[in-house]
Amino acid sequence: MKISRDTPCLFITTVTKNRLPVFRTAGIAGVACAALNEARVSGGFSIFAYAVMPDHFHLLTDSRRKPSDTLRFIKGIVSRRVLQYLKENGFQTSLEKLRVQQRSGRGEYSLWQHHSNILLVTSESVAMQKVNYIHKNPVSDGLAETPEAFRWSSARCWRSLPAEDEPLWVEIGELEWRRS
Repeated sequence: MKISRDTPCLFITTVTKNRLPVFRTAGIAGVACAALNEARVSGGFSIFAYAVMPDHFHLLTDSRRKPSDTLRFIKGIVSRRVLQYLKENGFQTSLEKLRVQQRSGRGEYSLWQHHSNILLVTSESVAMQKVNYIHKNPVSDGLAETPEAFRWSSARCWRSLPAEDEPLWVEIGELEWRRS
């Protein structure tokens, strides 16, 4: 895929309800990564870069689907899997923090803030700015000394240093870069 106005990438940031640090434990961060992979497969889109932070995550993905459809797959599947994990493992306090007033036809819990940020990325230079931002975010938040040291991001893959048990593989190879 060549990044252009005709084939942009999507830079997505989605935040947990009330910025609760839902993804702070390895167990739930792992569930989130597996759910992102499930969303990618179900939705038929690629993930080029990501970081799962304690209270939000960033993704750089393709635009094969409408942005709202991609976001629906991501937020829906991640929410179902994380809430299922919390219920099965007895995290009642966390569930109470995510409880919402009953709304007709809606669930009992809400993992996400209502508004997510989606930016269309139409150039290679902006795509690389977003990749660098994604990978440096854990360092700037004090979660790791280097981007590669943060388990829940694609930084190792981008540096060609993947771990054997990478939590989420990314499709860097699908990106076609202009020759300079």
